[in-house]
Amino acid sequence: MATPLDLQEQEQLDQIKDFWKRHGTLITSLLTVALLIAAGWNGWNWWQRSQAAKAGVLFDEIDRAVSAGDADKAGRVFGDLRDRFGGTVFTAQAALLAAKVQLDKEQADAAAGTLRWAAEHAADEGYRRIAGLRLAGVLLDQGKFDEALAALPKDSEGLFAALGADRRGDILRAQGKHAEAITAFQQALAAFGSEGDYRRVVEAKLIALGAPQPSLPAASGAAQ
Repeated sequence: MATPLDLQEQEQLDQIKDFWKRHGTLITSLLTVALLIAAGWNGWNWWQRSQAAKAGVLFDEIDRAVSAGDADKAGRVFGDLRDRFGGTVFTAQAALLAAKVQLDKEQADAAAGTLRWAAEHAADEGYRRIAGLRLAGVLLDQGKFDEALAALPKDSEGLFAALGADRRGDILRAQGKHAEAITAFQQALAAFGSEGDYRRVVEAKLIALGAPQPSLPAASGAAQ
């Protein structure tokens, strides 16, 4: 004869069976999706680590080429790194290194191409801005003033805004647009603030253009 406990257990089993009959397929599907997501995430992390490791090997090759002053090899290895691992930070760093040795070996067009890629495609925004500033400098030296202005990073803040304004002033001064250059250098000063050796460089540029010698901002906490 069934006891009350047996009947209670049977009722619970019936409830579980009924619940599983109604929701089992959904639960199984959700578990499957969760497992697939977890497996995919682990696979993605492994792939990212693998890509970074392979990119690191090529970066070391570029570093050695730069140390040896071999611009041609640095350019070739950078091209391989760019095509295979363009989304890694190593590639952005390698672009700056390769461009430097290319400039040292008077390969300005090659350096401009390397920097242009980094300015447009580097995974890290900071590297894109650095590359844009350096590209603008290369184009300025080549007398390509409009291209140099276009290469300057947009919507920069802080130090990048100061460096961008200073470089814009250099380009405008080279074009003979002295009034606009003074405005750009003044914007650079405002962004640099009152500290740093770079401020004195910008001040010297303003003085050379005949602008009034800028005064330093009042020190914080100065007497009123």
